[in-house]
Amino acid sequence: MKRNIKIIAVVLLMAAASCSFTTKKFDDPNKDKLLIDLITYVLNQGHYDAKDINDNFSANVYEDYLEGLDPSKRFFYAEDIKEFDAYKSKIDDQIKGKNIDFFNLTYGRLGKRMEEARSLYKEILSEPFNFDENEKINTDYDSLEYASSKDEMKKRWEEQLKFNTLITYYDLRQDEKKKKEDDASYEMKSDADLEKEARETTLSNIDRYYDFTDDLEREDYFSVYINAIVEEFDPHTFYFAPQDKDRFDIAMSGKLEGIGARLIKDSDDITITEVISGGPAWRSEEIGEGDVILKVKQSDEKEAVSIVGMRLDDAVDLIKGPKDTKVTLTVRKKVMGNIEEVTLTRDVIEIEETYAKSSMVKKDDRRYGVINLPKFYFDMTDYDERNAASDIKEDIIRLKKEGMEGLVLDLRNNGGGSLKTVVDIAGMFIEEGPIVQVKSNGARKEVLKDEDPQVLWDGPLVILVNELSASASEILAAAMQDYKRAVIIGSKQTYGKGTVQNVIDLNRWLRNNEMGDMGALKITTQKFYRVNGGSTQLEGVKSDVVVPDRYSFVDIGEKDQENPLPWDKIDAADYSIWNGYVGYDEAIEASKKRMSTNDQLKLIEENAKWVKTQSEDSSYPLNYAEYAQQAEKDKEMAKQFDAIKDYKTNLTYTSLPYEEELFTTDTILKEKRQRWHESLSKDVYIEEAINVLSDIQMNNITRNKLADVDGKTKVKN
Repeated sequence: MKRNIKIIAVVLLMAAASCSFTTKKFDDPNKDKLLIDLITYVLNQGHYDAKDINDNFSANVYEDYLEGLDPSKRFFYAEDIKEFDAYKSKIDDQIKGKNIDFFNLTYGRLGKRMEEARSLYKEILSEPFNFDENEKINTDYDSLEYASSKDEMKKRWEEQLKFNTLITYYDLRQDEKKKKEDDASYEMKSDADLEKEARETTLSNIDRYYDFTDDLEREDYFSVYINAIVEEFDPHTFYFAPQDKDRFDIAMSGKLEGIGARLIKDSDDITITEVISGGPAWRSEEIGEGDVILKVKQSDEKEAVSIVGMRLDDAVDLIKGPKDTKVTLTVRKKVMGNIEEVTLTRDVIEIEETYAKSSMVKKDDRRYGVINLPKFYFDMTDYDERNAASDIKEDIIRLKKEGMEGLVLDLRNNGGGSLKTVVDIAGMFIEEGPIVQVKSNGARKEVLKDEDPQVLWDGPLVILVNELSASASEILAAAMQDYKRAVIIGSKQTYGKGTVQNVIDLNRWLRNNEMGDMGALKITTQKFYRVNGGSTQLEGVKSDVVVPDRYSFVDIGEKDQENPLPWDKIDAADYSIWNGYVGYDEAIEASKKRMSTNDQLKLIEENAKWVKTQSEDSSYPLNYAEYAQQAEKDKEMAKQFDAIKDYKTNLTYTSLPYEEELFTTDTILKEKRQRWHESLSKDVYIEEAINVLSDIQMNNITRNKLADVDGKTKVKN
């Protein structure tokens, strides 16, 4: 497919234009103040809908920031808030004056209150709880006032710790009963012993939380403050501290340079939780899950650096590195406990879960393809590297080679990604025409088109979506719906994110920067519109066939976020409906009829309603008998929904030949695909998508105008 230079220009608009806003100098020697000055200037100059930074703005930032610091109101006192209130209408002035007094005050006070709470929870958990008392806990923290005294704060911590312990205590008692039922000779532990064990578990969990917060530095909390400011502009504008930006790049590209191991910090240990198949650690066969990394030595260093007790982010920075460089790890093995040195050559690691995956399924002697796309991934530094569009193209060609007669594209839970990949993928299903319209504030709209008349797949197409299908997913689903090219099956509406973000490297604004990496700002610069002129903002894409799912009654869409941009519409682009189908509307109606009588979907809907009801409860008993009674009632209710996970279709899914070859050496990939195929065989939504594919009738007159050329179909002159 020909590259559309205009598309690239739109995607990179802010990155290219950001240096031309002004000749303003950013030279404050205080990094925090410099960062505020830099970010607020870029926001005011480049955001699609820049806000006035005034007293109202200040009050909103104030509320969101304090909620971010202490959401359960177990650290700050009412007297603290009274002191903080002096800044409620002055944060705007502080921003404009590059003043960080409010942040310094709250940061210092939080540290003090957290230390007080550390001794408080240890004291509370040193004594047994009495679960015979008739007490309740309110977990609706928004409705709680801040504690006005130390006694009130202690009471609040007691309630929370008692509730956490009660949950574990109940589970332990149930386990003991089960062991006794299975073995009459088993001697059950006493209630006192179980209560102590439950308390120790709660203590361990809180200690682990404090281990995490102990690793946080001032700059981590300052990022919370910065994001309370930038998110006031809209929910998708976000400041990335340097390490956060690295994670974002990895998430978008699915690639990183390192040894290929996932790590966690447990107490002072940096422990390997997973070895990524295909990476240096996996190939070496010398490192495994559960091993603890004690020291790290670079190839140009004489002495290794101990990472015991180090922040996880700092340890990761030492372990990862450029491709083809060597790193030596001192490792304590999980099984024998022996200590070994392992030298690995770093490489580019591909995180398999990021990428599209495909499968073939048979139904009534016809073969259908299923492609799952987790996100519209791409390499932010080089689009020609592996991306969602190039992978989808390869998968379709492979599926066609195996005799595919219909395609399901699964975009459920796909939160978006690259705008260009959407246009490239959409162009695989139509001859040519507009895919999406993009508009900057005050500028004329630009229509992003597929200008290649070749069609990679001209057969039946179904797209699956849900409430978490967002942004790029909505562009693709909307375009295919407007063209009547695909049948959209899924939630009542998708997420409703109709905005475009660009990531701006903040370092580009600074000359002779001695402050270190300033991070990056993801900023909303444009809105996108369907080819019919409508916006997906707030409203999302409404499915042709609406089916309930577990998210049906949960408030998780754009309309449920703070500060979303409004819905609007523009003129439609010039496009023609796809004429490759006969009975398109009839196939949709047949699906609606099937879905309305599907017992599995009725059960899923009832379960979603029940989960919604459960989530609305905010008052829980701290009395064991009352808690146990409610738990048993909930357990019996939950049994009614066991049939959901027991559902089984008569469809069997298989990997394509190229993956079957990989399985001979990559058993991890084989196991992942087996688990995926097992879930597909229980998936009522995929089952219905296959039914719709079999119902869709093709317009053979149109198809006969097309000839297959190198895996594509091309319009004949």
